[in-house]
Amino acid sequence: MFDSLARFADRRARRVGLFAVFFFLLAAALGGSVADRLDPYGADDPETEAVEAREALYDAGFRHPGAIVVIRDAPVSTPAGRARIAEVSRELRRMPDVGLVSSYLNTRLDDFVSRDGRSTYLSVALLPTEDKEWQEAGAEIVDRYENDPDVIVGGAAIAQEQVNHQVETDLQKAEMLAFPLLFLLSLLFFRSLVAALLPLMIGALAIVGTFLILRMASEFGSISLFALNLTTALGLGLAIDYSLFIVSRYREEIAKDGPGLAAMRRVMATAGRTVFFSSLTVSAALASLLVFPQRFLYSMGLGGSLVALFAATISLTVLPAVLTLLGARVNSLSPRFLRRRAEAEARPTEQGFWYRLSHFVMRRPFGVATASAGLLIVLGIPFLGIKFDTPDARILPEDASARVAYDVVSDEFPPNREVPVLIVARGADRQDLVVLQRRVRGTEGIAAVRPPQRLGGDLTLIQAISENPFPDEESRDAVAQVRDLSVGGAEIEVSGATAEFVDFQDSLTRHLPLALAIVIVSTLVILFLMTGSVVLPVKSLIMSFLNLSAVFGILVVIFQDGRLEGLLDYTSTGALEQTMPILLFAVAFGLSTDYAVFLLSRIKEARDNGASESECVAIGLERTGRIVTAAALLFAVALGAFATSEILFVKQNGVGTALAVLIDASIVRALLVPSLMELLGKWNWWAPAPLRRLHDRFGVNETTPEMSPAPEAT
Repeated sequence: MFDSLARFADRRARRVGLFAVFFFLLAAALGGSVADRLDPYGADDPETEAVEAREALYDAGFRHPGAIVVIRDAPVSTPAGRARIAEVSRELRRMPDVGLVSSYLNTRLDDFVSRDGRSTYLSVALLPTEDKEWQEAGAEIVDRYENDPDVIVGGAAIAQEQVNHQVETDLQKAEMLAFPLLFLLSLLFFRSLVAALLPLMIGALAIVGTFLILRMASEFGSISLFALNLTTALGLGLAIDYSLFIVSRYREEIAKDGPGLAAMRRVMATAGRTVFFSSLTVSAALASLLVFPQRFLYSMGLGGSLVALFAATISLTVLPAVLTLLGARVNSLSPRFLRRRAEAEARPTEQGFWYRLSHFVMRRPFGVATASAGLLIVLGIPFLGIKFDTPDARILPEDASARVAYDVVSDEFPPNREVPVLIVARGADRQDLVVLQRRVRGTEGIAAVRPPQRLGGDLTLIQAISENPFPDEESRDAVAQVRDLSVGGAEIEVSGATAEFVDFQDSLTRHLPLALAIVIVSTLVILFLMTGSVVLPVKSLIMSFLNLSAVFGILVVIFQDGRLEGLLDYTSTGALEQTMPILLFAVAFGLSTDYAVFLLSRIKEARDNGASESECVAIGLERTGRIVTAAALLFAVALGAFATSEILFVKQNGVGTALAVLIDASIVRALLVPSLMELLGKWNWWAPAPLRRLHDRFGVNETTPEMSPAPEAT
């Protein structure tokens, strides 16, 4: 397969180049508007009780408030204040997507009056039930009162719409920040201007290809806007990684015998094979997210797995064609000091830093392995105390209207009134409702219970107010107690923010084992097909888990404990966003295995060429150490740029992914891998006889071909 790709690039180089230009223009034209076609965050599992109860309420005509309109300097005790409230209420009711508008005037509830009596708010129910239309209805209210300094518009619909808008803004800012840094680092690592432009070229193709992939996927299902961030950064990072590996190997080969088909065949049989396996591992890890029913997660899985394969495709087709056209000119426009380094790196040596480091490690393997693993375990200890939160208005910038309204209502009004526990009773008679209301009122953690509301059919709604914020453990315990209530022949279901948070976590817990199984099995199978060993895949899994535990521990210290609030410009919520560990697990695990493939491929190549067990490790690390480190730094810039995001959980994922690749490229690849390879010796390559025969039959075992000169590309 790889030999065929090399010959294709040699024979059709110009056509492939022209097709790449055409594809770039087409993908940019069709995929440029992808953000407008993607849907909001999407945290629902349709099979959970909270979502089923909410849908039943929608069917019965109930609409939970999606907007909160705070009115300053409108005391309800004065005629002028009441007139102002009535005026805003009338304006809201005239809007086509607004349903019920509740205020002090039509409820006489003190819940709507601030503690100092000078402010009030209106609770606005929005008619749409689909996420996107619901948020657009909220945005219309924001636009209506944008220039009124005494009116602040917030609420769940507005918060979600503003988060979506902020994500788009952050993506553009991250790209603007990342590209100049990536170019400078690429120049440093690739040693020439021409070579440095290649990963950015492939990265640009990957980005517009990502837009096109998501645009096409949105035609067949609901895709979350948040997938745009991950897939764009992932496509760019992988394209740069793969370019770095292929270009570096190409320069090695042309330094031996000059450019031509022979060099490209060796490149594709080695670096091309590595890129192929790498893309499979990354794609399989991200595909594990497809088992989750939440739009946010399965969108990340779909987009991430497809873009990993796409980045590999263009790296194995377009990049070889461009290298064929360039030939030795790939080293052009190189500063003198970088040119000397490039010439030295293109020739195999046994004197480099990474070669010496590997021998240093392998002279004391037990001590280095113990110290490295111990450090990762210690870094992971804070993960045992992890707490989870769910996105709300607090993740927005402080000047966003939804955040301002949230802060005002939280600080100045009776707490938790805007996020009641929604108790849905089916088939309850009047006596049942009296008993149910009394029992809910007596539930620990419940501060108040509102009168029952008869809805359509046999449905009745009782709203209860929690004493604590909705994500707190006390609120979750209260929901659990209410769900355990039994009254007459009534069927009781619970919805609302707290119930949805509880059910979301339960849904993640139910689906997590299958996702883990997909990642573990696919990694074992792919690495076995590549190496023919059962030991190396298991060892790679263990090291990836150690790396992830360290990353999660550091994230707890940074974001949960709030250690670097000033440096990273955020305010800690005292917890981590609940999907972050799952998403980070899939991304970081895939990337960790990605770097394992890079290193193991060169170790196996050296061993197949006759090097001893220790020497093949030293040679492999020498030939990949600089490349893997450079790839990790470039990837950390591509994904770490999202650390500048104004949205907290996007920032958490950006920092977490950057930490994962940097720790993997340093502690794991430079210390743990050579020390464990030395400790196990020839047992690294062990496999039972039946599996060896299976590998001989189905494994991808292309060896570096011996070539004769080939015709020049046309």
